[in-house]
Order: sequence, then structure tokens, then C-alpha cells
Amino acid sequence: MKKVSHIYDDERRDKEELLAVSCHVALTGDHWTSVSNHNYLGVTAHLIDSEWKLKSFALTVRKTVTRHYADACAEQFDAVTKEWQIEKKVTTIGTDSARNMVAAARQLPFEHVPCAAHILQRTITVSLEESSFDTALAKCRKIVGHFKHSPASTEELHQQQTALGQAREPLAQDVSTRWNSTLSMISRYLRNQEAVNATLAQQRHNLATLTNLECEKLQKLEVVLEPCKYVTELLGGDSYVSCSVVLLAICHLNRVMEPTDEDPGYMIKFKTAFLKDLDARKANINIRWLKVATALDQRFKDLKSLHKNERDEVWTWIEEMLRQSEAGLAPPQPTEDEPAAKKSFLLLCSSDSDSDKEELGPLARYKAEPCIRMHECPLEWWAAHAGAYGQLSSLARKYLATPATSVPCERLFSLAVPDSALAARVPLVSLPVALSLASCPVVQQLASCSAIRPLERFHLLRCQHHRSSAHV
Repeated sequence: MKKVSHIYDDERRDKEELLAVSCHVALTGDHWTSVSNHNYLGVTAHLIDSEWKLKSFALTVRKTVTRHYADACAEQFDAVTKEWQIEKKVTTIGTDSARNMVAAARQLPFEHVPCAAHILQRTITVSLEESSFDTALAKCRKIVGHFKHSPASTEELHQQQTALGQAREPLAQDVSTRWNSTLSMISRYLRNQEAVNATLAQQRHNLATLTNLECEKLQKLEVVLEPCKYVTELLGGDSYVSCSVVLLAICHLNRVMEPTDEDPGYMIKFKTAFLKDLDARKANINIRWLKVATALDQRFKDLKSLHKNERDEVWTWIEEMLRQSEAGLAPPQPTEDEPAAKKSFLLLCSSDSDSDKEELGPLARYKAEPCIRMHECPLEWWAAHAGAYGQLSSLARKYLATPATSVPCERLFSLAVPDSALAARVPLVSLPVALSLASCPVVQQLASCSAIRPLERFHLLRCQHHRSSAHV
């Protein structure tokens, strides 16, 4: 246990040093209730280091006993920033769109960036409620529930799948709080529809099976929900820049959900409700922050995700921020260890041969740069060009570090064991499962979290130890 404490102290020290040299830190935060009815607060930090690498790690997972009123939530977030001495460095905090979280964010001196994935999933829920899929989905849920609650029926289903040459897989039930679960339920059912019908034909039951028209409805619904799943997964990453992708993703969904002449009435109703609800929620996602982040991402700086009359306004905002930052800071001087290519570029810009021409400012030069390809990393581009753009590169480091969603924080609760009742079961977990958990970066980050009790840290670090031994 003493060795574990030393490892933890080393991990915390590394994180403190990283935060100390960083000028801008973005947070995500969320509350979670365990199966033992205990409440926990989780907070993660996100920043771009001096080498233009995106870093994400847990700051805390702590038990809370107060009600989740806005004042209490704001005080808890503020306490975490003071504990890590980053209260003057935090730029944004990402949370879900619950009223208490939105109200708490208003009390904090940080920009609030609501979780884009939560907004999208809420739009899907509202659109389903306002469309004509209720009957088909209800029947599908009952059929899935019939197999989920009966091991014998599930085994009979597997036998039918084998006889038909299909993979043996269980059906999936949708859960209102689990993202994309409705799509998973529909896809599994449609993929195994023949096996399901064959199994039910051999059983005595009072289930109402889906008609051909209802199956056709689910097939069309599956097609339009698939892009939503892709966008949710894309925006939920924390190992790459995601904030600058939100507006582009919304434009993509707007095109996908545009009603066509071939759409039946129920699909037009769904798409219309989707577009209307998403447009209403778009106004509350800190659109200004997302626009600036998009402009500072070299892949999307042409701002094609915005209307033409909105693009000039974004560059005006950035120009004003540059003026404000330059008013309080002296121009950066090249250092001896600055790469030769960057020095050469700076010397070229200030050479006598250009004295007869009007010198372009950093923003104008940045706008004149060609966009990089979609699969390229904007942080790698900034790492190669930061010396040429001064304060503009500082703005890029500030805006591009913000996550598009609060998913990184929610992963803490999905992968960790922060409850004493559950922690007692960790030794019973099979070694392969333990190794798979230990290989997850989020679990490794959680092991260095300051607020996790020593026993829980020990379980996580022990999994890492077993994993290391297994490779020897």
C-alpha cells in the first residue's frame, strides 16, 4: 500500500506540474448516483501542452452529500479549481444541459459549453415522441424484453441463429438514459428478425409481432439514426480536437434530416420535428465559442459550416481578441532553441526585400494559409507554425482544448468503481476483464485522481500491475 501511495503522489505531482505551466485549462463536470444510492462529483481537465499535445485527465471523483442545487454545484466546481490552483486558468466548463448545471455555470467565472451530445440525444428523444414510431417501438421493446427475461427463450433464439448461419448474439433493449440504445435495439432486431420470428413461432406467447409496414418504418428510422450515432461518437472523443467539429456536425445532420419527396409522411414528421428542436437548442450551446474554435482549426477555417454573412463577424471577434492580448503583452522574442524553420520564416517576414510592401498581420497571413486535409491534425499544424503567429497560436491553444461534450467526465463513472459496495467486488473480476479495464486511459487517469480512496486506487493500480506482468 505504501508503494501505491508513492505512485499516486508521483502521478499527482506530474499533473500539478503540467497544470502549473499551462495558461488555459478546460473542465468537464458531472454528478452520478451509484447503485448504493451514493452521490459523486467527477471533474476532468483538458489542455494543450507546450508540445501541442492534447492532455486529458481526471481531477477528482468525490462523494457529495448535499443536494444538487445550483449554488452547491457551483461551490463544488470552484473548490476543485482552488484545490488544483487553476481558478484563474480555467476557460470553459462542459456539463449536460440540466437546469441546475446551467444555473451553476452562470455563477462561475468560466464560459459554459453545454454538452453537444446531450443536446443531440435530447433532440432525438423529442422527435421520436412527436412522430409515428411509438407503436412499432413499443412492440419491438416487448419482443426484446421477452427474450431478455427468459434464458430459455434466448437459447432457443441462438439455436435459430445458428441454423440460419447467423452470428449468435442477444437482442438489445433500449434505455432512455443510454445514448443510441434505440438504434442498437432496432438494428439487432432487424438483423435477427427471421430468427426471432422462427423462435416465437415455436412458443406459446401473447406478444404482438411487428407488421411489414412497422418493420419498414423501423428500417427507415435506422437509416436516419445512424448519422446521429456517428456524430455522438465523433464529438465524444477526448484524445483529439472536438470542439471545432460541432458546427460542422450540425450542418451534416441538417442535410441528412432534410425532408425529401420520397419520404413517407411519418418520416417527414420526424425530420421536421428533429430540425425544429435542434435549431432551438443550437442557440444555447455557446455558439460564439464554437465559431471561434472552428476558425482556429486549420481544417475548417474557411467557415463553410456558417452562412456567408456570419463569417466576417467571427474574424472580427478574433481580431479584437488579438488586439486586447497584444495591448498587455510584449511581442514574443525568438528563443535560442526555437526551430530553425520558424526563425527563417520570421526573418523572411521582416527582411528588407519586403519593406516596400505592406506587412500582413498574423491573422491575415493565417487566413491566407491553405486549409489542411480533413484527416490531418490541427494541433500538428499549429506545432509547426506557432512561432509565426504569436498570440494567435495562444488563442488556438485556448479554444481548441475545450471538449465538445461532457463525455470524458461521464466515462469516469462508466469505467471506475467509486463505490465501496462495488469496490469490494473488484477482486472477483476475472483477470481478462481487469486487464481490459486497466488498459483504458481513463482508468489510468482515474488511478491518479486525488479524491479516490486509497483502497479504490489500489484496485485500479493492481489491475495495471497484473497487466504489466502478463506482458513479461
